Amino acid sequence: MYNKFMITTCTGILVRILSNSYLNVFQKILTTKGQKSSVVNFYTYLGLSIISFGFIKNVPVEIIPLVLIMGLLGVLGNYFIIKALSIGELSTLAPINSYKPVIALIIGVVFLNEIPSLTAFLGIILIIAGTYFIFDKGPNVNKTAVLYRILALIFSASEAIVIKKIILSAGTIQAFALWAFAGFIFSSVFLIFSGYKPVIKSYKYQFFLILAVGIMQYSTNFVFSKINVSYALALFQLSAIFSVFLGANIFHEKNIAKKFLGSFIMMLGAVIIILS
Repeated sequence: MYNKFMITTCTGILVRILSNSYLNVFQKILTTKGQKSSVVNFYTYLGLSIISFGFIKNVPVEIIPLVLIMGLLGVLGNYFIIKALSIGELSTLAPINSYKPVIALIIGVVFLNEIPSLTAFLGIILIIAGTYFIFDKGPNVNKTAVLYRILALIFSASEAIVIKKIILSAGTIQAFALWAFAGFIFSSVFLIFSGYKPVIKSYKYQFFLILAVGIMQYSTNFVFSKINVSYALALFQLSAIFSVFLGANIFHEKNIAKKFLGSFIMMLGAVIIILS
C-alpha cells in the first residue's frame, strides 16, 4: 500500500514538473507570435472549462467564496507569468519561483510576527547566492519581466493554499473543474477590460497549452491531495532546472551553465526554507 502511494505521488510530481515547464514554453511561443497575454489566458481557461464543466456537481455553498478567490488568484498569476515570458527569457524567469517561500516568510514576519529559524535564513542566503548566477549580466536583465514574474508567484502561492482547502471539501476532480470554470469567468472579464480582440495566432500551440495547463493543474491537485502543500511546493522547484534546459534548446538562450548552477542553488535554498 505504501509503495503504491509513493509511486503514484512521485509520478504526479514528475508529471507536474514536466507539464509546468512545457506550458511556459507554449505561453512564450504564443506571445512571440503576437497573441496578447489576456487572450492566451482567456482561451486556456475556456478550453479547460469546456472539458471539465460536466464534473461540477453538488458544490457545497460554503466553498463558493473560496472558488471565486481561487479563480481570481489563478487568472492573475497566469496573466503575469505570460506577460513576463512575453518580454523575458524562460531560463531567467523560471528560477525566480524559488523566491516563493521567501515571500511566505516575509508575510509571516509582518503579519504573524513569526521569526524565521536559522535554517530558513540559510535558505534565503542560498536563494540570493543563486540569483547572482541567474542575473550575472545585470543591466541586460529585463526588470519589468522579473517584476511580472514575482507578481505571478505571489498570486500562485496564495492560490495553492486556497486550492488545497477546496480539494478537502470537493475532491480532486471537482476542484479542478471549479478552478477552470472560475478562471474562465475572471479571464473573460479581464479580456473585456483589456480591449484586445480574442484572436488566436496559432491553434496548434493554443491547443498544446490548454493540454499542458490541464495536465499541470490536475497533477498539482492530485499531489496536494496526497501530501502537505509545503512539501509539494518544495519538490515542484525542480521544474526550474528543466525550464533552463528548455530555454537553451528551444529559444537558444545564453549563459546556460551559470543558470543551471544558479537554479540548483536557489532550488536547494527554497527546499531548506520550506522544510525548516
